[in-house]
Amino acid sequence: MQSSYDLLYALKQLDYLKTDRDPLWWPGSRTFEVVVGALMTQQTKWERVEESLENLKTHDLLTLQALSSASSQEIAQLIKPSGFYNTKAPRLKLLCTNILNEFGSFGSFQKQVDREWLLTQKGIGMESADSILCYGCAREVFVVDSYTNRLLSAFGYEFDHYIQIQEWVQAGIEENLSKVKDIYKYEIKLHMIYARFHGKIVEYAKEHIKGKHADIKPLIQCMEGKT
Repeated sequence: MQSSYDLLYALKQLDYLKTDRDPLWWPGSRTFEVVVGALMTQQTKWERVEESLENLKTHDLLTLQALSSASSQEIAQLIKPSGFYNTKAPRLKLLCTNILNEFGSFGSFQKQVDREWLLTQKGIGMESADSILCYGCAREVFVVDSYTNRLLSAFGYEFDHYIQIQEWVQAGIEENLSKVKDIYKYEIKLHMIYARFHGKIVEYAKEHIKGKHADIKPLIQCMEGKT
């Protein structure tokens, strides 16, 4: 593998994405749900986050205004499936309050927020911030997670920190953008390429990474057959 383009190519040849839940892969992309989901998905499975989102929706709390006004105790009860609810609830309430105070609405937040602001918020790290930017705000940002790191490590790539991985992935795509667009059968924007690329990696990793072992043979075979 010479660049991230080779990885994207191989994943496309293997027909990832295999889910068809959202154009950007993350359910409810470009909506406020991404902000809530990005915070709740920390240290838990997405299926449990979906339970929590449904609980909030059922109780009419899945809005900025409602969550900022609700008590932390009420929020905690509804997001119990996500785990660490006594920590996540006050952080979610505070984040919503800060978004309202700083931006006034979710629409303004989408247009104006940056990573620096997100990283000042309690409970938001690099992956959560970039998830919000990529999937919630449709920004040209690739989300790095543990699956990405483990998959690249299996190919012999080692990085010291998050930004290094992100820069390597984005460089490989942007330097080969014309070739990337050729492998899609429709017009696609860069932010969607990054969003779906991350989703492809997650889906592949869930099927091919078991414990410390990452099976990359299917990817290598696709890369070797690339003309």
